[in-house]
Amino acid sequence: MPTNGFRLFKVFGITVYLHWSWFLIAVYELQSRKGAYQSFGWNVAELLSLFGIVLMHEFGHALACRSVGGMAERIVLWPFGGVAYVSPPMRPGAWLWSIVAGPLVNVILVPVTLGLMYLPGTSDLKNFFTMIAEINLGLLIFNMLPIYPLDGGKILWSLLWFVMGMGRSLMVASVIGMAGAGALVLVAMYFGEIWLVAISLFVVFQAFVGFKNAQMLRRRETLPRRSGVACPACGAAPPIGPFWVCSTCHARFDAFDYPTACPGCGKPHKWNTCLDCGARAPFAAWGVHMPTPQGVVSQTGQPPL
Repeated sequence: MPTNGFRLFKVFGITVYLHWSWFLIAVYELQSRKGAYQSFGWNVAELLSLFGIVLMHEFGHALACRSVGGMAERIVLWPFGGVAYVSPPMRPGAWLWSIVAGPLVNVILVPVTLGLMYLPGTSDLKNFFTMIAEINLGLLIFNMLPIYPLDGGKILWSLLWFVMGMGRSLMVASVIGMAGAGALVLVAMYFGEIWLVAISLFVVFQAFVGFKNAQMLRRRETLPRRSGVACPACGAAPPIGPFWVCSTCHARFDAFDYPTACPGCGKPHKWNTCLDCGARAPFAAWGVHMPTPQGVVSQTGQPPL
């Protein structure tokens, strides 16, 4: 079993996993909602419908990411919702579309689920359709709160990115996220909503992780950059310094001073990874003058030590 859950299926090149803790929450939800319908089968149908709505939401993220040239190969369904592991190109517009597409699925489902409430049927069927409409609308409203890492908070980050840059905008969004999620914890505790307390604490932690990532990005943005070379994917000039790590010996080195092999163990490499966008490309695509057999010359004009 993969560490991120049970593998369910693969479609459109995207593998869907179900985290093991989902089963614990499923049992709790089925027990807590017992008696909501005359037949217990409707409780199961309600839970599976929630599963389906969350899954469609995450596929919205994943497919939108792919439409802008990003990578999206995995979705994990957790008790607190789903996570689509997406890597859009490092442009604010690409990130904005990849994030907005998830809630957009719920927006499309709003008239559908509301319309189902007016269909004729048994009391259980009517209760079921009403609950599904409430679930979809509730997920949409909660997700759109401007609290990072909820979709609303990530949308705020992407919009700020246009004017403030990636690192600073993430720092602002994550600070707002920690404050907003902290307020949600207090409200949930006041009303005795234990489930909301747990979700809000999880959001606080993820917002703190976002803040730490923002600090790292801010430090990277201030590093001196190498002239004459640029990432072919995002156009960023690489920072100068030992920021690349050999996968074999774990030595840290500047990949542009050693564009053919690791200086620690001699492992050859022909590709380089952009520290800004994560894209991989041959050194020649970066504009690097590859060394001749007579010697290695770095972009700084000095032979590597």
